[in-house]
Amino acid sequence: MVCEDKTKNSEIRKAIWGFHSENLELEDIDIELAKIDAKNTWDQLKTYLPLYSLFQSDRKNSDGDSEIQNPMKLAVQEILKDQKLMDSLNQVAAEVETKLKEVADQTLEKLNEMNPDIANSLTPVIPSPESLKWVDVFKSVSITGDEDIPINKRGSGVKRLILLNFFRAEAERRKNENNVPDIIYAIEEPETSQHPSHQRKLIEAFVELSESDNTQVLLTTHSPSIVKMLRFEHLKLIKSEQLKEVVSVEQNELPYPSLNEVNFLAFGESNDEYHNELYGFIESEEVLTDYKDGKDTIEYIKISRNGELMSEQKIVSEYIRHQIHHPENTHNARFTDDQLQTSINDMRVFIEAQAL
Repeated sequence: MVCEDKTKNSEIRKAIWGFHSENLELEDIDIELAKIDAKNTWDQLKTYLPLYSLFQSDRKNSDGDSEIQNPMKLAVQEILKDQKLMDSLNQVAAEVETKLKEVADQTLEKLNEMNPDIANSLTPVIPSPESLKWVDVFKSVSITGDEDIPINKRGSGVKRLILLNFFRAEAERRKNENNVPDIIYAIEEPETSQHPSHQRKLIEAFVELSESDNTQVLLTTHSPSIVKMLRFEHLKLIKSEQLKEVVSVEQNELPYPSLNEVNFLAFGESNDEYHNELYGFIESEEVLTDYKDGKDTIEYIKISRNGELMSEQKIVSEYIRHQIHHPENTHNARFTDDQLQTSINDMRVFIEAQAL
């Protein structure tokens, strides 16, 4: 038996009962949630999903700047997840419904006194308490500072600083409260417009937040400094240009874990600290002589203990190492970025080839 009209419940029921139960062929099908009553199903399912809030790095600088308003709107969503509070609000809605029915009944009574043929009943059509969108009541929530000046009128750094302390407060609150709702915080480039000391406090707050119950924190960053404030288990590296390959950051080409290497792979970050790390590792493995063998040298002016100047020949890696460790010696030209990059690559290749 074929269902003639799948949009009518009566026809669907008729088709189902037209089959013998043993002949029913059951299968999973996708339901388009934007049509008919399926949307109500999705509204109910959403109550079981975690809250999700994205804090973007772009600043719109409008009166409704989401960068500032979102923390308060997110707070409203969290507050309304409290079942006791929702029960109280639903009681208010039920009381309003009762009062409206009283008004309708009184109106009908007076109507019947004048003309009883117009209507036998008047029923107010109002949404059920469970379907009311209480969060919309607070959709205009905002923040002002001293003298009622909107925070979005302040500079970018101040606005991001407010966000910083919102997350610090959230970390402390969620740590001390029980039965907090599930939530996912997504933050783009937390380093934006922030002093390094503020960045550290912010990352500490994010780490503390991530360790709270029912809480997940997602960050994106272009800052090597932020990377080095985190642990390996916190990091994911997007390797492909199409943003499709996401890998966990673990021990990679180097035989020891290095956040400097993560920054090198992610951002091409070549700095004095990474150079020092690589050179020191080769030296500690007692293979420095092998590394230096056959490499070109350049002149390095050394200051002896008695203050005399001495000319020595050093490979580029050694030349850079000496300059890093002896900044008081100004008799040599500062190494270039190209020399630093070449030296780091050479040491990485040597370490990988030696399988140290």
